[in-house]
Amino acid sequence: MRGVSIEQRAVNLAHYIIDSKDTVRGAAKKFGVSKSTVHKDVSERLLHINQALALEVRQVLDENKAERHIRGGLATKLKYEREHRK
Repeated sequence: MRGVSIEQRAVNLAHYIIDSKDTVRGAAKKFGVSKSTVHKDVSERLLHINQALALEVRQVLDENKAERHIRGGLATKLKYEREHRK
C-alpha cells in the first residue's frame, strides 16, 4: 500500500471489509499491513473521514466478533477430526 495516503488506505480497507465481510486479520493480510493498523484505520481514522462508512464497517466488525467463538470451535473440531483419521 505504498504511495497511498493514510486516509485513502482507511477508506479502501473499509470498503474491502464491508464487501467481503472479512475479519481484521484477513484485511491486514490482504493489504500487507498489521492488524493494529487496520483496526486503527477503520475504528479511529475513518470516523474523521467518513462517519457513515465507519458505522457500516463497525457493524461488520461487531458481527465478526460475535461469531468468533463459533469459528474457533469449528477450527478445533476440524483439528481433532483430522487427528482421529490418522
